Amino acid sequence: MAKQKNNAGEMSFLGHLEELRWLLVRSSAGIIIGGCIAFAFSSFIFDQIIFAPVKGDFITYRIFCDLANKYDLDKSFCIQELPFEIQSRTMDGQFTTDIWTSITAGFILAFPFILWQFWKFISPALYDKEKKYAVGFIVMTSLLFFIGVIFGHYLITPLSLNFLANYKISDVVKNDIDLDSYLSLVKTTAISCGLVFEMPIIMYFLSKIGLVSANFLRTYRKYAIVVILIIAAIVTPPDVVSQTIVSIPLLILYEVSIFIAARIEKNKAKIEKAENNG
Repeated sequence: MAKQKNNAGEMSFLGHLEELRWLLVRSSAGIIIGGCIAFAFSSFIFDQIIFAPVKGDFITYRIFCDLANKYDLDKSFCIQELPFEIQSRTMDGQFTTDIWTSITAGFILAFPFILWQFWKFISPALYDKEKKYAVGFIVMTSLLFFIGVIFGHYLITPLSLNFLANYKISDVVKNDIDLDSYLSLVKTTAISCGLVFEMPIIMYFLSKIGLVSANFLRTYRKYAIVVILIIAAIVTPPDVVSQTIVSIPLLILYEVSIFIAARIEKNKAKIEKAENNG
């Protein structure tokens, strides 16, 4: 009887594969639906979002220019336009770009739905108390991802474009940027920043399974700070204000990760103490 109960309550390996297959199918369907919505608004997405950092009146450039004028800093962001042109060099270049950009936008739009599917997949392995946090997990993880995407597009992307567009090895070379190259930078920056902002969530799970500890994160904090400052120094003008604006969110995320790891270790210690006393 005990064996029958175990077989009924536990899913076989093939059953897990089947569930994983349907997770991928449903997630792909969500991305496609999101992509169709994005494709319907592709003109707005390209003109007002993707190609907006090329224009001199982009909000990031205006903010940095105002800060530069106010505090007498580097004026490299006080520009009319960036010194390059974007070109499509293949016959189907603009059409395929529209399709793949819509799929990328579909992934961003469908991210909460994908998280929900992922949660449904792992929920059988969670305790009942942990299952109650489903809504909070999806909301918080989605919020961090969207904040990261916005951070990447409105801060890292214009900083990177301004740096790369004005970097010269010789006046002989002119910048005629390929459409795929430009979009690769924009999309990669947005998605990667969205994933980087998931650091607290990733640290939560790594701490739960014992791969990362608060002490480990504290020990390597100085190295993390150096890496973050190096990244900020590369993508920003040579002034402290710009580097600080880029560095602060990443440093906050790292400190939040330490706090989460410490809380998990504290809860584990309480549970072990209760079990030993029991």
